[in-house]
Amino acid sequence: MGKDGTGCGFVAEGSLRIHQAIARRLGTAILTGVHKPGELFEGEIEASERLRVSRTAYREAVRILVAKGMLESRPKAGTRVLPRARWNVLDPEMLGWMFAGEPDRTFIRDLFELRGVIEPAAAELAARRRTDEQLAVMAQALEEMEAKGLSDPEGRAADRRFHHAILVATQNDALVALASSVGAAVGWTTTFKHRRNPSPRDPLPDHKTVHQAIASRDTAAARNGMMELLRRAMADMDIAISEPDAH
Repeated sequence: MGKDGTGCGFVAEGSLRIHQAIARRLGTAILTGVHKPGELFEGEIEASERLRVSRTAYREAVRILVAKGMLESRPKAGTRVLPRARWNVLDPEMLGWMFAGEPDRTFIRDLFELRGVIEPAAAELAARRRTDEQLAVMAQALEEMEAKGLSDPEGRAADRRFHHAILVATQNDALVALASSVGAAVGWTTTFKHRRNPSPRDPLPDHKTVHQAIASRDTAAARNGMMELLRRAMADMDIAISEPDAH
């Protein structure tokens, strides 16, 4: 078995193409510390032969990780793992890799602190600037959350749409650009909580409070409501991390 745990050959995971599956496996190995910052990867020929994939597929996988700031590849110097400070940790795909295993508690707190900076301000702006159409998108998302529940993938997707709609309703392009990262953080932290505890606290009332404040154009209530939603979500996450795995 290779150092990255791929075994003698390589089989694509799910619907991922070969180079995407290689990138995921290598990226996860870096995230979990199997490959340390500063470590030099083996050569392209050796790696592709060990993984039993084409050099082209391996090269494309490395390019994905270079784009995410995880690797640096230079002619003659080889491919090296970059320091964590260089990684694009808000990349939605990278967040998925992190939460596929046991995510780092400190990083989970980092995510919630980031959301705590962005989302209360976004809720305040949304209460001031939202359109009726944007409000309707939020309402529809809440209906689906209530119908499906957050233990269901469709319910979690509706949760992401609710938070995305708030960012869109700010009418601020810079904030909207963060929507995919915020949505991924919402989705993966929720998935993790439900994986550890199939019946956690229902956060729907907190979401409805935020929605009502935005509907009423009550900026202070929207900001405070989102702050409380995130405070309780972080408390739920602390419980999920401290409990033994339900599986």
